[in-house]
Amino acid sequence: MHVFRETGAYLKGHFRLTSGLHSNEYLQCALVLQHPAHAEKFGRELASRLPACDMVVSPAVGGLIIGHEVASAKTTHEKSVRFLFTERDADGKMTLRRGFSVAPGETAIVIEDVVTTGGSTREVIALLQAAGVSVLGAGSVIDRSGGRVDLGVPRVALATLDVVSYPPEDCPLCKQGLPVVKPGSRPTK
Repeated sequence: MHVFRETGAYLKGHFRLTSGLHSNEYLQCALVLQHPAHAEKFGRELASRLPACDMVVSPAVGGLIIGHEVASAKTTHEKSVRFLFTERDADGKMTLRRGFSVAPGETAIVIEDVVTTGGSTREVIALLQAAGVSVLGAGSVIDRSGGRVDLGVPRVALATLDVVSYPPEDCPLCKQGLPVVKPGSRPTK
């Protein structure tokens, strides 16, 4: 969290999260990961806590930098670990594009920058499992759920926070009339 505060990535205010929930705290991982030294350090730390695999897969956009760093940290002279990412198609469905492909029997870990509800990570896991890939675990820089999100696979986070979030209709910040900001990379639900 020191690095998040130091880089201005820990924000206080009234935010609409990608999940559609509202919160008075926001962690903008991109402001931390824009610094290669921080990204490399976080990638190595996550990689050390997760099993060996054939590939690392991340949902775009938030997971791209940290996922690539984890794959880089897992690559050795004996084994190259691929990095792939998923994107949403025109219907909003998570998919592999850009010529990426996976094969039954391959192994993967899924890496995200921040987990709040785990929705995007679960979508990536389901996509891989439907293709016959064995998902061995998941990781994130930040877990905003206080450790409560169940992804159906073992998971790790570099920091676990219990950040309060509200459905918009129950948000005390909205009731106070405070303007809401949407700082994330994807339209809200």
